[in-house]
Amino acid sequence: MPDTQHSDPLDPFEERLTAGLHDAGNAFETDRAALAHAGALKGRRRLLRRRNAAVMGGAAGIALVGVGGALLLPSGNPAKAQGSAATSTRASATSAPAPLSGEDLLRKLTLLVGDGAYSKTVARGTDEGPSPYVHVVYDDGKGKAAIEVGMGRVEPGSDEARQITKCPAKVFTHYDACGTNRLADGSMVMVLQGYEYPDRRVDTKLWSAELVTPQGQHVSVSEWNAAAEKDSPITRSQPPLSPARLTKLAASDAWREAIDAMPEQTPTGTSTAETSGSALNAPIAPTLKRLLPKGFTVSDSSGDDSGFGYLVVDDGKGRSLVQVNVQANMSNAEDELFGSDAEVLSDGTKVATHQEPGEKGGAGVVMWTVDTLRTDGTRVVISAFNSGAQDTAATRKTPALTTKQLRTIALSPNWL
Repeated sequence: MPDTQHSDPLDPFEERLTAGLHDAGNAFETDRAALAHAGALKGRRRLLRRRNAAVMGGAAGIALVGVGGALLLPSGNPAKAQGSAATSTRASATSAPAPLSGEDLLRKLTLLVGDGAYSKTVARGTDEGPSPYVHVVYDDGKGKAAIEVGMGRVEPGSDEARQITKCPAKVFTHYDACGTNRLADGSMVMVLQGYEYPDRRVDTKLWSAELVTPQGQHVSVSEWNAAAEKDSPITRSQPPLSPARLTKLAASDAWREAIDAMPEQTPTGTSTAETSGSALNAPIAPTLKRLLPKGFTVSDSSGDDSGFGYLVVDDGKGRSLVQVNVQANMSNAEDELFGSDAEVLSDGTKVATHQEPGEKGGAGVVMWTVDTLRTDGTRVVISAFNSGAQDTAATRKTPALTTKQLRTIALSPNWL
């Protein structure tokens, strides 16, 4: 996010927070190379985090608090900070919450995290945009580490609210541990101990906590064992906050107070701005399973998730990952997605077929994709790999499904 991550030419702060949504919800072009974005750590968990961050706008709109020199804090009392926030939250029950500035949020974060040196601080308050945000580089004497907290709202009880706190499938990415727990107040929190790069080409660790309250308050906390999430040397063996401390930080009333002080807006789960490119409601994996040719066994699936789903199948010759994304209202991206050489069927459906190397680091992995767009704007994209996961070595020479079989599945009326 902010900080030195601007050095990443493919992922500058402002572009990636907004382009993440564009890629997954509109153009979907990157999904042709990695359909797992919608279901993996870099998809489900992270794109949801980016969606809340994207509401905040670009880096230019964020108020900088103390950028530059390090800030060495005296002893902080996290319990006291939480107590103060709780008192303020109770007071707000009978009056409109007072706005919180970026400096207020920075102060809350430093009190909650505790002693240490803080530098490269960036924060945005509740009165400076639709969503608050705070980012610091923290050093407790054991090495610098980036820590950030983002806040937003989701529709209570929505599929999005559930997905935020659902551990990603290991078929897409490696992580050391992940768990979801219900807190005493009914909030759900997922703590994931993973890595910045799914293919582990650099062992930068990314630990995060995603918390959603029964009221739809969403708190996202992330930390790294480096001063920036990308292109920064690893400075310590582990991020500074243990899973228990991550949970405690995410559950602090300080962030709920900030969310309550945000301007009223349509929760992200029902925003009309997100209807373009939105997924249809049919569960993907069960539909895909029904459309498979005979002779396949299924060892893993995405369950009843809609919009995006996957199966790991085996025809007796090795595991093969097959994944599907179904989207509505994609006609506006037709020119971007389908060139002049795309096949056009008699009913007007456009079809494009691609065979290319995998891009998640698995040795010898190839990806075969069939991309279709119907005249009503429904887009169905299906990809198959010659491995049970994109970031593990190939288990067979080619995917278990031929491009002809992929085409038949993609064009099935069952997706409608």
